[in-house]
Amino acid sequence: MDISGRIRSLRREMTDENIDIYIVPSDDFHQSEYVGDHFKAREFMTGFTGSAGTAVFTKDRAGLWTDGRYFIQAEQELAGSGVTLYKAGEPGVDTIPEFLEKELPDGGVIGFDGRTVSLGVGENYEKIAAGKGGTVRYTEDLTRRIWTGRPALPKEKAWLLDMRYSGESTASKLARVRGKMKEAGAGVHLLSSLDDIAWLLNLRGNDIAYCPLVLSYLLIFEDRAELFADGDKFPDGILASFEEERIILKPYDGVYRAVSMLPEGTRILLDPDRVNYSLYRNIPAGVQVIKEENPEVLMKCRKNDTEIRNIKSAHLKDAAACTKFMYWLKACCMVAGKDGDENPLKDPDTGEPLTEMSAADKLEHFRTQQDGYLEPSFDPISAFGAHGAIIHYSASPETDAALHTGKMLLTDTGGHYMEGSTDITRTFALGRISRKEKEDFTMTARAMLRLMNTVFLKGCSGTALDLAAREVFWKERVNFNHGTGHGVGYLLNVHEAPVNFRWKEVDRPAPALEKNMVISDEPGIYIEGSHGVRLENLLAVCEDEKNEYGQFMRFEPLTLVPVDLDAVIPELMTAEERCMLNDYHRKVYEALSPLLSKEEREWLSVYTKPV
Repeated sequence: MDISGRIRSLRREMTDENIDIYIVPSDDFHQSEYVGDHFKAREFMTGFTGSAGTAVFTKDRAGLWTDGRYFIQAEQELAGSGVTLYKAGEPGVDTIPEFLEKELPDGGVIGFDGRTVSLGVGENYEKIAAGKGGTVRYTEDLTRRIWTGRPALPKEKAWLLDMRYSGESTASKLARVRGKMKEAGAGVHLLSSLDDIAWLLNLRGNDIAYCPLVLSYLLIFEDRAELFADGDKFPDGILASFEEERIILKPYDGVYRAVSMLPEGTRILLDPDRVNYSLYRNIPAGVQVIKEENPEVLMKCRKNDTEIRNIKSAHLKDAAACTKFMYWLKACCMVAGKDGDENPLKDPDTGEPLTEMSAADKLEHFRTQQDGYLEPSFDPISAFGAHGAIIHYSASPETDAALHTGKMLLTDTGGHYMEGSTDITRTFALGRISRKEKEDFTMTARAMLRLMNTVFLKGCSGTALDLAAREVFWKERVNFNHGTGHGVGYLLNVHEAPVNFRWKEVDRPAPALEKNMVISDEPGIYIEGSHGVRLENLLAVCEDEKNEYGQFMRFEPLTLVPVDLDAVIPELMTAEERCMLNDYHRKVYEALSPLLSKEEREWLSVYTKPV
């Protein structure tokens, strides 16, 4: 059944259930960024494969809302599907609530699977429906009825993260959380967010691609905790540790009955952005709900000293892998020759033409050679030429472009190591590239360096600091349509809210940057049909000088991989920016030279030379 056929089938189900508008989000039951195959209902219904977006279906219209990272991709993937792209945040484009208010008839019904919608969003749908004298229906997963061959829930085994990696025991973390519960006046705390549960219990798994997490819910009481998950995932060693910590294992779906049985007068702490609507609606009326951000959110953002030491080790390994890849890629360019602008690149070992996907495979190969490497931390981006302008491009056999000289290759990749998670973007010049591409590359490098070297007073958030990078672009009257940086988890989600660099305020303002937080620095520019440039380093937040003006803070780069000097125009940089680049490259050479072969070291000395 093609997309239009699926939409027709969905509309028949909507008619049978007397639903006027049906909403299919990207989320699983835990509001995760990445979801397992079982939960990809929005992709099934629209054909759009990006990780963020919401589909809305009326009886005669179908729309897909997504953000600026995916505009180009969505336009391509939705072509001919009958699904209209709504570019979220663009002038004149209705938000989903605005669309619902216009399209919902008086007395109408908004339908959605309440397990895949957060409490806050579900309550907003409720309010919109009530304003039209209508209601919501949140108990029906209509896509399940038409999705034949839907993938089953995963059965992967779980494992515990040893103290030498976590730096803090589960008992200590539970005690801290119970302290926050007491401050809030709560006797029970409900957790649905998988990364919060994994951090708290030092528990990891493989239920979601690129996220080492376990599908689960957690109820924390003053004297015990109840973990709702598939019991077959837990070997005896984990069960024994659960017993020691008074953690009782119960069936995954049992959480809905458990919350419905809470006695009257119970005070329960939950995060409205991280608990699904159905779960909330199962809480009895006599239970008092305390709606606050999960205390685990900021606890896990503030890495401990053990985690920071491990993260630095992971980044050093990752830097060695990425630098070996850069050396190999530049060698391929040399073999291709400098005559002409479109000499094909070939794998020197096989003689086969290099493509986006084979280049990504080679980078992954270098990572697998590093001790403690587990898996990619997200779906790798390997984008050649014009594909680099698609911010979250994902190469497929149908789009896999052959590499040749005269253009750039953008790689946005990362890895999970036992010592932590990495995320790095580098854009490489393949032979000679145009002046325009070099100008854009240099502008991006300047922005990344300026933010990386920012000094600020304690109390600043990423909202206050985003201008350090973005001003470089705004002075040229250009912009990039994504945040400048995001928090990074420790062997958890590589995109860890709520820390960020973002000039636009969202519903929850970004928190102040604190010591040992980890955040990305990744400005970019995207020229549709031509090229894209993005450069990304991960930064650790550090304390700097303290004086009569207060505690000053700075960043330490965790990522230690060369910035491609073949694409830099030094004359376009200020003297201060050139010093920043030279200082960074000095650190790169000092850190990496012991990990490379003689030939690689000699090459690195050239690619980190002062400009």
